Amino acid sequence: MKQAIIDLGTNTFHLLIAETNGLSHTTLFRESRPAKIGQAGINKGVITEEGIGRALVVLTYFRQVLDQYGVLPEQVVAMGTSAIRVARNQAEFIDRVRAETGIAIRVISGDKEADYIYQGIRAAGALDEKTALVMDIGGGSVEFILGNQSRIFWKQSFEIGGQRLLERFMTIDPISTGSIRRLHDYFQEQLLPLANAIHQYQPSVLVGSSGSFDTLVDMWCMHEQGHLPDPNQATFMLPIGEFYRAYSLLIASNRAERMQIPGMIDLRVDMIVVAVCLIDYVVKTYDIANIRTSTYSLKEGVLASLSE
Repeated sequence: MKQAIIDLGTNTFHLLIAETNGLSHTTLFRESRPAKIGQAGINKGVITEEGIGRALVVLTYFRQVLDQYGVLPEQVVAMGTSAIRVARNQAEFIDRVRAETGIAIRVISGDKEADYIYQGIRAAGALDEKTALVMDIGGGSVEFILGNQSRIFWKQSFEIGGQRLLERFMTIDPISTGSIRRLHDYFQEQLLPLANAIHQYQPSVLVGSSGSFDTLVDMWCMHEQGHLPDPNQATFMLPIGEFYRAYSLLIASNRAERMQIPGMIDLRVDMIVVAVCLIDYVVKTYDIANIRTSTYSLKEGVLASLSE
């Protein structure tokens, strides 16, 4: 049976089409496209008219792909996350998408989002018996999960995603040292529940979920080997020294310079600066020495939960 998952992120929309057979599945199609529905409205709790327009362009294309693969409406699960979750015009957005594309959006809570991310990371094989701090940096929210391969100990979604941080703190490009300082103060204030949970569960590794973490792995592979990683590999160990090489490069570069970095893609070039500032804060504050990454995230977690 065919199954399609659409993850409607604040910055990026993702489509995954798989052929499922019991617990196993084969990927038939996957693509991510920028929709930037959070742009200029995320901190005001609204999806702008331009944002709705960009969303409809991407979802009309996804609809064509779904038809091409013969995916039936009941085989499509479309998940709305942070930007849609907090938008005052959520109902209007959902109605317009359904009217123009036939895609029915289900808005999920931050808690449910964290659950799916955990399931995706677990399906990638990125967890073992040791306690890990899982981190998914979206455009609207950031999910933190403390757990191992058998269970979740603690989880929380924070509305401090990349698009929010970008519009609030990155007033000049390259980012200023003052902005980085203000970001760190903001993280300290916002992430107090995380600090308490880390003190309790003491994770030994940071597991980064897709997005900016994928780009950091691409930059590392291009730097070390001159080519992109194997697309079939779902997990990587990112050396901490490599993270800091990338971090130094990214915070010192403007947009045009970042685009020249081997492994960089247009989809990530803006948000990756505030994302690495958040990763730097987490690694240093919680004294984490290892970074593992997973190319799987929410959509693979949804697929895994449907197969159960």
